[in-house]
Amino acid sequence: MRNLYSIILSITLLVGCGANNASSTESPKQLAGSVDPVQEEASAVDDDIINDILQSIPSPLEISLLIKEVGSVYNKADLNDPGRVSNYNTNFDKALNLGIYGTDLGYSNIYNKNQDALNYLNSVQNLAEGLTIGQFFDYATLKKLAESADEDLETLLRTTTANFEKINYHLREQKREYLSILLLTGGWIEAVYLTTLVHNRTKNEVLKEKIGEQKIVLDRILLVLDVYKTKNGFGELITDLKKLQSIYDQIEIETVYGQPTMVEKNGVLVVVDNTKSVIKISDRDIDSITSLLKSIRNKIIK
Repeated sequence: MRNLYSIILSITLLVGCGANNASSTESPKQLAGSVDPVQEEASAVDDDIINDILQSIPSPLEISLLIKEVGSVYNKADLNDPGRVSNYNTNFDKALNLGIYGTDLGYSNIYNKNQDALNYLNSVQNLAEGLTIGQFFDYATLKKLAESADEDLETLLRTTTANFEKINYHLREQKREYLSILLLTGGWIEAVYLTTLVHNRTKNEVLKEKIGEQKIVLDRILLVLDVYKTKNGFGELITDLKKLQSIYDQIEIETVYGQPTMVEKNGVLVVVDNTKSVIKISDRDIDSITSLLKSIRNKIIK
């Protein structure tokens, strides 16, 4: 399960130590808040199956770190405007844009853009409260994190992973697990969108390969979204992402098997898997992905 929850590390920056302070006496009805009535039905697929499908989706924060490592300059215009938060009125829109804002929060934080990070933190808090998961949100702690340039990301990963499990459990208890999927999807869309923008400016081959790798990720996201295809808003999102999938279908990912080797690390012998993937993606593919992804994102952020 760890991989599933680490996908949205940047989203779960909104989850601080305050999760343990949530009242255990509140009933599901009290916590439900603005639940869309038409969407309070149970998933037809076991949670473990959904989790297994999503295990290998990369964290938006990991992609943000990669973008910074290739030497890209921070560009605020690439991110969603935190002032748009009042435009998102349905749970569907709130969840998708919480994912997007979560990625933008992590991105601005990585570049030590403290004021931008605080603005995104406010937007994230607004949407979290609108989805009635605000009781898991420790604004004071997260403000300190946003203002700190020296935060231990590994420690933050462990903390936020544990806390998102509480959020996801809470949503499952309310039969609103579809919101978790929308959080993941929004975060992924924003992370890949940022990657395409930076690649188009830098022509970096590492980023090009990372964009190509998302073929597998998109297939898995669509498998999960399809479970909720009868819910409000999902149909159009699925249709748009299937158009993106048709572009990715032209990209080839070839697995080249390599003989495992033994190396010593810290006095311990470990096996190194030398199998690798070769991704065949053209500049035309990148252009098509960038254009369609921008269109999909524009529909979401309005």
